[in-house]
Amino acid sequence: MDQTQRGILGQPLPIPTTQPKKKRTSMMSFFSKVSWTLRFQKRESLKNVFSNLAERAQDPNAKKRHMAMRGLGTMACETPDKVRKYKKIVLDLLVRGLYDPVSAEVIHESMKTLTIILGKIQGKSLGSFFVDITLQTRTLLDDENDNLRYSAFVLFGQLAAYAGRKWKTFFTSQVKQTQDSLLIHLQDRNPQVAKACKTTFRACSPYLKERKENSFQTEEDQRNPKLCRQLSYYHPELLQFFYANKIL
Repeated sequence: MDQTQRGILGQPLPIPTTQPKKKRTSMMSFFSKVSWTLRFQKRESLKNVFSNLAERAQDPNAKKRHMAMRGLGTMACETPDKVRKYKKIVLDLLVRGLYDPVSAEVIHESMKTLTIILGKIQGKSLGSFFVDITLQTRTLLDDENDNLRYSAFVLFGQLAAYAGRKWKTFFTSQVKQTQDSLLIHLQDRNPQVAKACKTTFRACSPYLKERKENSFQTEEDQRNPKLCRQLSYYHPELLQFFYANKIL
């Protein structure tokens, strides 16, 4: 099983020491070149870097796709204004990476970079990408890979902040369908995943509120017995938070 990701999502994953020295050197050289170009080169060179990343993102080789996703993350960190300019293209590449059919590393890197980019653009003008990202991220909350689960909970929690009016109904339905996963992973075998799940649970709590048409019910009737029972046993402080905010 992969080692749990350490540090913030914005930091690149350490390059595995089991890789041949030549490969490690090649990857480090690639990312150094991307970073240097983003900081110091002219616009024409930046366009070349972006074209290179876009080409690698669709390469048949999974290693190259992985490098491309990480390169897009570097671009998001160091030149957020350029990310805004090429937002639709970048998001399209990252969503493709999110649905990568063979590589967990590509999916993981895509989620990390999406988390960075969503923060930079404050979730604005995501369009239909919001639906694609939400649907796939939700499926990864129960993945066997610790890294994928952790990054999925972090990204899902961030999506909760950017659903807005346009996607509120859609995201509410997704949270309802995700409630069991949120409960289960509060006790995840990996403490970092459990912590991320708890944070995401709080972020998603507004979408668990009862609708106004149910206001005629008694307070006891409105409460979800399963949710209350599990939270009272494992996370009484979280249950108290829900009660205080009239979520349960």
